[in-house]
Amino acid sequence: MSKLYIVATPIGNLGDITLRAIETLKNVDLILCEDTRETKKLLNKYGIGTATLSYHTHSKLAKTDKIFKLLEEGKDLALVSDAGTPGISDPGAMLVAQIKDNDNLRYSVDVIPVPGPSAVIAALSACGLPIHEFTFLGFLPHKKGRETLFKEITEAKRTIAFYESPHRILKTLESLAKFCPEKKVCLARELTKIYEEFKTGKAAELLEYLKENPVKQKGEFTVIVA
Repeated sequence: MSKLYIVATPIGNLGDITLRAIETLKNVDLILCEDTRETKKLLNKYGIGTATLSYHTHSKLAKTDKIFKLLEEGKDLALVSDAGTPGISDPGAMLVAQIKDNDNLRYSVDVIPVPGPSAVIAALSACGLPIHEFTFLGFLPHKKGRETLFKEITEAKRTIAFYESPHRILKTLESLAKFCPEKKVCLARELTKIYEEFKTGKAAELLEYLKENPVKQKGEFTVIVA
């Protein structure tokens, strides 16, 4: 039986990779990457010489067929994203779903998670807000349904977590200030990287903080609302 390993990789600090992840990436026949250039940085650091193949949202059907063929030949593959856990707001989920749902594979494939870094879990663990119940929304929609979603966040009884880009973080805070001005918001920025920062307050306060400190608008954000 061939195996597909879902391998979590560091979200910033390359030292966060697990021993099991290193061993897995060394031993598989091929590593499927969101961006081979990004993955090569990690592989080079740990002396991993395994071949790579790009697999992302825009991969064509021929690429998926090639992956299926390798699995049918008994090859063991690893799936990684640029950072974090594949399948969590990530195109890797598409491949796993195709394998699970595909009746045309002549041989069964064992899908094995190799857990590790996750930005949303890291943010929740250190945010200081209630996290016994939470809903993760991934990346918020750019336009359609955005206002409706903020209304739902306002009415939510549990903590809400989502990812946001630096290009939309101000607009997101404006919406949070409008729809749920009294809720606490934690911005977790550049997690595990040199400029990692946690900032908690009401949305309007955080909006003012970022406007007064434009350099703080840079980087990747995980947003927690409670």
